[in-house]
Amino acid sequence: MNMNEWLQTIVVFVVLLVLVKPLGSFMAKVFQGERTFLSPVLVPCEKMIYRISGVTPKEEMGWKRYAGSMLLLNLMLFIGLFVILMTQHLFPLNPQRIPAVTWQLALNTAVSFTTNTNWQAYAGEQMVSYFTQMVGFAVHNFVSAATGIVVAIAVVRGFVRRKTSMLGNFWVDTTRCTLYILLPISIILSLVLVSQGVIQNFSAYKTVPLVQSTNYDKPKMDDKGIPLKDAKGNPVTENIIVKEVRIPMGPVASQEVIKELGTNGGGFFNANSAHPFENPTPLSNFIEILLILLIPGALTYTFGVMAGNTHQGWMLLGVMLFILIGAFGVLQWAESSGNPLVAKLGVQSINMEGKEVRNGLAGSNLFVVATTGTSCGAVNTMHDSLTPIGGMMPLALILLGEIIFGGVGSGLYTMLDFAIIAVFVSGLMIGRTPEYLGKKIEVKEMWMSILTILIAGVTVLVLSGIAMITPQAVASMSNPGAHGLSEVLYAFSSMANNNGSAFAGLNANVNFFNLCGSLAMTIGRYVPAIAVLAMAGSLAEKKYVPPSLGTLPTDKAPFAIWLTLVILIVGALTFFPALALGPIVEHLTMLGGV
Repeated sequence: MNMNEWLQTIVVFVVLLVLVKPLGSFMAKVFQGERTFLSPVLVPCEKMIYRISGVTPKEEMGWKRYAGSMLLLNLMLFIGLFVILMTQHLFPLNPQRIPAVTWQLALNTAVSFTTNTNWQAYAGEQMVSYFTQMVGFAVHNFVSAATGIVVAIAVVRGFVRRKTSMLGNFWVDTTRCTLYILLPISIILSLVLVSQGVIQNFSAYKTVPLVQSTNYDKPKMDDKGIPLKDAKGNPVTENIIVKEVRIPMGPVASQEVIKELGTNGGGFFNANSAHPFENPTPLSNFIEILLILLIPGALTYTFGVMAGNTHQGWMLLGVMLFILIGAFGVLQWAESSGNPLVAKLGVQSINMEGKEVRNGLAGSNLFVVATTGTSCGAVNTMHDSLTPIGGMMPLALILLGEIIFGGVGSGLYTMLDFAIIAVFVSGLMIGRTPEYLGKKIEVKEMWMSILTILIAGVTVLVLSGIAMITPQAVASMSNPGAHGLSEVLYAFSSMANNNGSAFAGLNANVNFFNLCGSLAMTIGRYVPAIAVLAMAGSLAEKKYVPPSLGTLPTDKAPFAIWLTLVILIVGALTFFPALALGPIVEHLTMLGGV
């Protein structure tokens, strides 16, 4: 990397570390019901919401009621978004008169935004209206983010509280999360992005003539959207001459910040954060990367504050940073090395294909690991154009379970499950009942932790295997062989782990991927969330066990190293065979000159 790339990378992490403590402390105060600098303005709003909705703020819930409330809210929002997608042609704010979508795509999209996945099997500027973007998608971006955060807070309360079955009030937690955390940051930084050139309007799309006409070969599709092929298996194309271009408009800035801040990821435009109307400058690119990592990173400090030991939070953050920086280093090396077959042609070896020049190599690669280490899924780079080993990095980060840094909330509670497993294994080694934060880890906690960690991986492998023998799924792959397997594996990994980014090169808008993807997103979101709430309920009922000479210190560097090894070992044992058949084989093929 050159000096500029080193500088921008270091600045991102320095600013992140500077913000972790103040934001983490603020969130701890919010969820503990303490007064903050926003209280004079927002407390009246909060009380009015409780009064209108009939919520009693001081009434707490056990884990079953907490989980039931979460599922009820998400179900209602899912139904609302599904109806909006099916009837969007009847609503205002639709200057392009975009019609309703098919029920299969509406189902997939509604599940996607409800589960914080934001998987998009469509082009936003072509398929959805401004009304759908604002009333449908933007609302879900806030609520789905708040859902993940408050579940994590309930899990933290499970560790902290003693001999009680209460984990807090879901409605109160969700209201406070949205009012005090998500909305203020989104409003302020939306204005900052507007200053950088992110658009915010309700104009109809603009059609402007090109200075010079151009042409390209467009693949022909059948009535199901599958590319046609001739008798030899080659794509059937038609030459298209382009003399003018249509420029999409819309209320982008108001959705852009919460897209990253809530690790949602769904782009207003199909090109997502590679589009100059979403991410126009190096500064906007810096802000968006920072937003993706901000809340997941700060929640580790919130955990430490609520647990009464901030070293616990710093330890988790250290593990996250170590793996994320390692993945960035490998990705940067792979993309800097480029493709040796291209280098033999006398072309610059650095792989800039699929990257925006304004973001540069480091700015693109840092965005890649940030958005796949979390469950964000926003992209400023075409992941399909990464080198094989480069493409394996975002895929591996997703497959690890979205814990580096993970989705807002979901990353923290999944990381805590890994910590429980690490404590349990170390307890077996020394012949002692494992303890974490003063709570004994027993059979129920282990079952819930294993379920949380493995359910998404099992879903990915099963559905990817089914896709490989399903004609419609196979026909949707534009690249057969190892790269095609990577495309399918990435798609289901992204959906089951609620990431939402795509490897591209795969036509996902077919019935198989719409329906199986909906199943993967639902399982990946709600099974772990319910499991960790059940675990939290069990932990809250236990008494506190004071540390003794035999207690494993979980806030020190040795445990951080052990936790890192557990994460990598579990990931390797689960997914190495699939990675070996995909990106690793493709890399060896590239080196062999094939």
